[in-house]
Amino acid sequence: MSAADVPVKLHPDDATKLAVERTRAAYERTMLAWVRTGTSLITFGFGLAKFTEVAHTAAPEKFILDPQEFGLIMVSIGILSLTVAVVEHYRNIRSLGRAYEGRQRSTAVSVAALIALLGIAALFAMLHRA
Repeated sequence: MSAADVPVKLHPDDATKLAVERTRAAYERTMLAWVRTGTSLITFGFGLAKFTEVAHTAAPEKFILDPQEFGLIMVSIGILSLTVAVVEHYRNIRSLGRAYEGRQRSTAVSVAALIALLGIAALFAMLHRA
């Protein structure tokens, strides 16, 4: 292990502490934007699939995907986007915590995990019906 691999703990002044807090808040806002996007994809995909199931409408002609398949893809992309966002958020917060003392907790990650679990449940419900 070289000297470059050892994390350096900085002892910031008040202005730097405020800058770190603003950066952490920006990471949280970004995470919440991803949660909002993932939730939208999951709910719209699930709603589309359920609407076509309940309406019993026959698709005029299969273009590329039928609405059920399109809904499955949207729910899957929503879950994937939440997963990628959580990993990226974790990396950002961890790098911030390494440079400046203190481990940061994130409520947005908890919300993203709950919504991803609901998305997985919706995906299984859709696959079970298909």
